[in-house]
Amino acid sequence: MTQLDLVALVVDDYDPAVAFFTEVLGFELAEDSPALTNDGRPKRWVVVRPPGGGTGLLLARADGPRQRRAVGDQCAGRVGFFLRVEDFDAALARLQAAGVELLTEPRDEPYGRVVVFRDIAGNKWDLLGPLR
Repeated sequence: MTQLDLVALVVDDYDPAVAFFTEVLGFELAEDSPALTNDGRPKRWVVVRPPGGGTGLLLARADGPRQRRAVGDQCAGRVGFFLRVEDFDAALARLQAAGVELLTEPRDEPYGRVVVFRDIAGNKWDLLGPLR
């Protein structure tokens, strides 16, 4: 069996990103361990996952100017991440209560109900739910 285990998401700092993904999006903190960069400097191995498992996000703190430029623009301005939820209205209310920036109004598409939002780094996400 093959499974996509992790996708790296470059962030400014670990702790605010962990708080966003766990407190706002409801992900679980799967791992937060000390690690080293390839050249021996300290860093952290921080993984968050949706409840119940699935593909996780490796929250990677930007290291150097090139990576800092990628924060919030990992997908060159496109929606690059897609979060599917069972209860769209509850998830949307949670985002709104947390002050998350919504870029569109909720709408129905053939693949489900959708609204575009920005994560803590500035990347665009689709919140996807079933059609009403």
